[in-house]
Formats: sequence, C-alpha cells, structure tokens
Amino acid sequence: MKIVIRGGRVIDPASGFDHVADVCIAAGRVVAIGREPADFAAQRVIDAASLVVAPGLVDLAARLREPGLEHKATLESEMRAAAAGGVTALACPPDTDPPLDEPGLVEMLKFRARNLPGPRVYPVGALTPGLQGAGITEMSELTEAGCVAFSQADAPLTDTQVLMRAMQYAATFGFPLWLRPQDPHLARNGIAHEGATAGTLGLVGVPVVAETLAIGAVLQLMRVTGSRVHLCRLSSAAGLEMVRAGKAEGLPLTCDVAAHHLHLTDAELWRFDAQAHLVPPLRSEADRAALAAGLADGSIDAVCSDHAPHDDEAKEVPFGESEPGASGVELLLPLTLGWAREAGIALPQALAAVTYRPAQVLGLGLGRLVEGAPADLCVFDPDARWTVTRESLRSQGRNSPFLGREVTGRVRYTVIDGHLDFEAPAAS
Repeated sequence: MKIVIRGGRVIDPASGFDHVADVCIAAGRVVAIGREPADFAAQRVIDAASLVVAPGLVDLAARLREPGLEHKATLESEMRAAAAGGVTALACPPDTDPPLDEPGLVEMLKFRARNLPGPRVYPVGALTPGLQGAGITEMSELTEAGCVAFSQADAPLTDTQVLMRAMQYAATFGFPLWLRPQDPHLARNGIAHEGATAGTLGLVGVPVVAETLAIGAVLQLMRVTGSRVHLCRLSSAAGLEMVRAGKAEGLPLTCDVAAHHLHLTDAELWRFDAQAHLVPPLRSEADRAALAAGLADGSIDAVCSDHAPHDDEAKEVPFGESEPGASGVELLLPLTLGWAREAGIALPQALAAVTYRPAQVLGLGLGRLVEGAPADLCVFDPDARWTVTRESLRSQGRNSPFLGREVTGRVRYTVIDGHLDFEAPAAS
C-alpha cells in the first residue's frame, strides 16, 4: 500500500532530524521525506497535523505467552496490544512453556508471528535446556532458527561454571547473552525491595547486594571470556554505578531499565496491591531517581516494557501469593514520555531510548526514519491524556500498577512493514 503521512512533526532520533514534513511509504519502505514524488499516488492519506511521526518502538522484553501459557495471553492478543502501543519490533524472552530451547519451537513462533498482523518478533533463546541451569543449549542451531540472543529470563542460574562455559561459547561465535543480574541465594523467596517498607509490612526482601553481587560476577567473567553481555532491567543505583565502571573499562556491555522502574518505588507496596509485585522489585526513591538520571546521561541504553500479561487469578490473591509482572507494552511510550518531561529531556532524546538505541542492542538496522528504511512508524499525539483502565488495554492481561492513573501520550497510527497495523478509533 502507498501511504502518505502529511504535516506531522517528523523525528529521527538517530540523525537528529526534527522537522514538520510529509512521509511517503511504498513497498514496505520509506520512499520520501519532505517531498512527495511526482508519480506517487497515495492509496491512503493520514493527516498528522499536531502529531509526531517517529520510528516504531523497539521493545527489548515483551512476553507473548506462546507456546504454552495461552491462559495468560495469546500471540494474537499481544501482537495487537504491541501495535496499539506503537511497537513495531520486539524481543520475547524464552520463559514460555516449554522454554525456547529447541529450534523447532523458535521456528514455530516466528512462523506464527509472520502470519499475524503486528510487530516483527525476535525470539531470545534459552541459555540452558529447560532454563534449568544445567548445561548450555545448542546456541548455533537456535541462532539459525532465529534467536537473536540467549537468556535465562528470570530463572536462576546457580552454577557459575555453567555461566562461564556459556560465556566462553558465546564469545567464540559472537552470540550476545542477556542476563538479569540477581544472585539467586540472596534473593531466595524475596518479593519486595529489602528496606524499611518491606520490614514494616513483613515481606521477604531482595537486597540490592543481590543485584550488585551478580553484576560483579558477570563483569569478572566478561573480562576472562570476552563475551558480549546485555544486563536486563537494572533496578538499583549501586548496580548502575557498576555498569558505568564496566563501560568505562571498555567492556562490551549494555543494559536496559523497565519503564515502571522510572516512575514507581516500593512505596507502592503500602497498598498491598499485587499489581505492584514485580521482578526485579520496585526499589527506593533514591534508586528510582538514579535510574532516571542514568537513562538521561546514556549510561542506560534503553527502556523496555518488561511486558508480562497475567490472567486475573494470578493477581487477585494476597501480595505474597501473586505472580510477578505487569502488562506494559501499551504503556512503553507514555511512560517514556513521562520520564522525559520530569527529567527535562527533549523529545528526540526520549524517543532514542525506545527506537534506535534498543535496535542497536539487538544488532538490527531498525529504529530509523530515513529514506530507504523499513516503513516501521509510530504516529502519536504527545499531549493526549488518558487514564489506564482494564478497558483501555488491548492486552489479554489487564494487570498493571498504573491502573487508574492518568498518562500522557497516545498512539494514533502504527505502520509496520508498510502496512497500517493499528489505527486508533475516531474520538466520539
């Protein structure tokens, strides 16, 4: 389909382009910006006056729940939700049922995703068979099947020798490892940040040192093996300082933060609301502020949604019995914009954290809005205010700590590979 998007504020964060212009799309590519070719006959015209036209969002952690967890969400529902959130490419963690530890499972997932409307899907393969932590998977075969990296997701890896072997093997073939830093022994049975709030409420805590100890081990093993590592979902100021030091040393290290950790703290736990049961846990205000500042100065490479849809039964229980995680793919844009407003960050820099910078982590040439680039675009109203409700979410999982809260920034159109995959209903 030939589409022209007229009169929007066109932003390409990677190049710094920021002008009101028309964007012409044909055959899955951006064919012109700022001028409409003489022979271009658009089949669809989108009026983007007062809207922002940006590269589609790239999400580094969005669980699609297939295979095996369809009672929580389906591939169809989460692909629709992602498109509604302006996400045009996403990485899905391997913690499905069974985990993504066999090439056939990865190929099936990619085949299903290709045949559905919605974002480009990039599976992250299981680092160990069954995510059980014993031995390593056939990374070469999984890469051929379509995996872009390897991870344990949130499953513990207690054997450091297995981790070292995995890093040695990955370094040999150039496979990136995505690791969530948490020492499984120090974090055992923990469900909240270890601090005054958890102590007063009688909740088992996860100390910050569980994160820093794990980061220290990873950095040491990186020095020995030369492996490339992406640290997933930093949660603490101390952990961020260690990442800064590792990067300054020249280690091939990147990291991300979940959008909700830029806004929320363990003060949310006073309500005993299971929607605030997250992994890693919400930490102190000092940690939140440090993460927000680290994203602003570039120490943190990207923001992810850490999308984890659940069925109602997983959350409608006491806090300690609930399953951790939040549905976040539709909130990635407004939460990132909210962080930028609070931090005084310009819109192009804010968009970089959810477009080309996560694309760089993935090693993909996405997240750009230039002539010749894939036509993956997000058209949004940066000033639209809306309240997050169960009814406003398209994800099958209606679980979010932001339910009932007002956010600013709403997607109007999402174009993926040149197709209009999402169009917001007309305002009544």
